Amino acid sequence: MHLHQASSTPDATSTDFDTSPYRNQFNDNGILSTPKSHRHYRRDSFTPLFGRDDSGVYEGLGEKYINDPIHGHVLLDNDCLQCIDTPQFQRLRDLKQLGSAYFVFPGATHNRFEHSIGTSHLAGEVVERFRDTQPELEISESDIKCVKLAGLCHDLGHGPFSHVFDNEFIPRALPGSTWTHEQGSEMMLEYLVDDNGVDIDREELNFIKDLIMGERRGNSQRHAFLFDIVSNKRNSLDVDKYDYLQRDCYNVGIKSSIDCSRLMRMSRVIDDQICWHHKEVYNLYELYHTRFSLFKKVYTHRVGKAIEYMLVDALMTANNVLGISSMINVPEDYLHLTDDIVRQIERSREPGLEESKAIIKRIRTRNLYKFVDELLIPKEKLGRLTKHNVNSLEIVSCQGPNDHLEVDDVIVEFLKNNYAMKDRNPVDNIKFFSKNNHSVSYHIPKEKVSSLIPSEFQENIIRVYSRDPSKVKAVHEAFRRLMSRFYRCSDGTTNLPPSSTSPYYDSRNTTPERIMAGNGMNSTSQSSSALAWLHTRQLSPTRHLKGYSNGNGNDGGDASPQLLSSGSFKRRGRSQSPSPARRVRSGGLRILGDGVNDIFGE
Repeated sequence: MHLHQASSTPDATSTDFDTSPYRNQFNDNGILSTPKSHRHYRRDSFTPLFGRDDSGVYEGLGEKYINDPIHGHVLLDNDCLQCIDTPQFQRLRDLKQLGSAYFVFPGATHNRFEHSIGTSHLAGEVVERFRDTQPELEISESDIKCVKLAGLCHDLGHGPFSHVFDNEFIPRALPGSTWTHEQGSEMMLEYLVDDNGVDIDREELNFIKDLIMGERRGNSQRHAFLFDIVSNKRNSLDVDKYDYLQRDCYNVGIKSSIDCSRLMRMSRVIDDQICWHHKEVYNLYELYHTRFSLFKKVYTHRVGKAIEYMLVDALMTANNVLGISSMINVPEDYLHLTDDIVRQIERSREPGLEESKAIIKRIRTRNLYKFVDELLIPKEKLGRLTKHNVNSLEIVSCQGPNDHLEVDDVIVEFLKNNYAMKDRNPVDNIKFFSKNNHSVSYHIPKEKVSSLIPSEFQENIIRVYSRDPSKVKAVHEAFRRLMSRFYRCSDGTTNLPPSSTSPYYDSRNTTPERIMAGNGMNSTSQSSSALAWLHTRQLSPTRHLKGYSNGNGNDGGDASPQLLSSGSFKRRGRSQSPSPARRVRSGGLRILGDGVNDIFGE
């Protein structure tokens, strides 16, 4: 990157130009004494050449520094600032990076805005390093500019709550649609350039679009390796992943050992492909496993996905009124489509939004859709356990005689968590070089890395939810009946794996008083029901009644109807249970310990 100077400043090579004010321990005379065309800024060390305002932004000479929690001080040149200071890019401030995960992980407040800046920074680091260390590649200033802008603008097309919009809402709102957020990014980039008069010619604009898509289209003569920097379709190892893995771990509070800066420094271009030092092969496996872990623990969190389905239902019921799905083709409308759509629905007085508002209120009051059960699909059953055979309709057809289940009560989700290349090993598509020969690349089989490298690289899961918390038990039993058909042995028995949820209790609704209040029982029936409840709990293999006391030192197993009806029943060491008059929300989940989840339904 060039160090820009004001037009009124004399040439730095002139003897009349005094460079002493600019010399310090970070910036010696070497930078300012070289010709302008050969000056390259050292991005890996911060230099206090510019003034700083109270916001923590350093400004000067058409450039800015921002202090990023992941990458430290990030330099934004004039080309990037032209795009950042536009309504189209500032829109990313209102899009949560992790969508509905913020409702589960309070620290996940980061947005697409900072992720895009971080991706641009890393893209610049990579391509500038290749330019400096491998001059034979003849990387041009236009290449550097376009790669950085592609990293900056690659997420312009994301909709409300990020991937919730294009992965869940659009397929339901527009069946058969192949629209992706990358296509939205191309549309919004065109709109950004035209609406703000950004200085990018047509060839560069098309090149940036190809970089965002990760593939060469048309007759571009640019280097092939440039298309792998921002969106790597070859092995999914790119600066986009470098940034979001570090940023997401940081914000949700997960400790990560991946060192993306080392990976970038240990790479070089061989035969027009980015290759890595052979010592980094295990670190790359760790990076892909970190991605898998984030999907497993954060991106597909059970409660987070429940809220995700609630958001989609709310958007679907509002779609006919607000025309949300039609905005993806109109950039002027899409500009205003952000996470704020939820607030827009809540404050709108348009008729027809009552159902959508009710769903959003359930989210606000934490009356969520309930996780019912999930099943890890064995590889040999992938051909049978499909969406055609396992769906809401099939589950409802297996309900009990008095369950009264409807198709809309059940949500069936097929999850695929992997190493970013479906069921393939992504490292098989990565080439390495040795320290003795930097000009020859080769593959490293996983057998030569570690005997603990997985043999499978994708897990397939069926997960079931209930929209009505009071029907969790009925949905669970219907799902187990359906699954038993696929696990029936030749002798008539079934080898269905144990349920991930059993039996049916809710930690907030399992005290005798709340059960009685929730069922509207009278005093006599309250006592008998509570005793039956105690007996059930006494038989539970995961919890004993020694933790309950009647206030006289006797265990709960000796509790009498009089004690129960008088309200003197207490848990030892805890405050008395709430009054029966308190509103009770039936249904839900709790963890009893030892990995056993409890569900309760009326």
